[in-house]
Amino acid sequence: MKIGIISDTHNYLSEKTIKYLSECDEIWHAGDIGSIDILNQLEKISLTRAVFGNIDGEILRRETKEYLIFKIKNIKVLMIHIAGRIEHYNSKTRNLIIENKPDLLICGHSHILKVSKDTKFKLLHINPGAAGKVGFHKEKTIIRFDLLNEKIQNMQVVKLDN
Repeated sequence: MKIGIISDTHNYLSEKTIKYLSECDEIWHAGDIGSIDILNQLEKISLTRAVFGNIDGEILRRETKEYLIFKIKNIKVLMIHIAGRIEHYNSKTRNLIIENKPDLLICGHSHILKVSKDTKFKLLHINPGAAGKVGFHKEKTIIRFDLLNEKIQNMQVVKLDN
């Protein structure tokens, strides 16, 4: 099973992004989608799980949730737009981690690509960076990986500008 992780599209979805996500069985969007049209485009590509971000308006907030907790291939996932840094998660994220004990934390907001182990909470922290045009990021990125034998494998960062 191939998973594509995207965040901070801010109402922009490039052809290259669509191409790379079209190879995925599921798309996880970590917020700041921008418009319902972007969410609808993603849902046409593949099964999409999404949370709303701070820029998302009323329509997206009705269609998505602030955070998602789900299990896939025996991996427990917490997805939330604003999580904070590993050393300093915001209180909502920290409480969700303590209560749910996820194996994987997916977040966005910072526009900073990051994949890191959190040894304190024993989870993998993934921020795919930003795939949209709005923000201070220098390049647009998404992350893809395979879920194989109940493990994350073949993780790759896709740089959309090159």
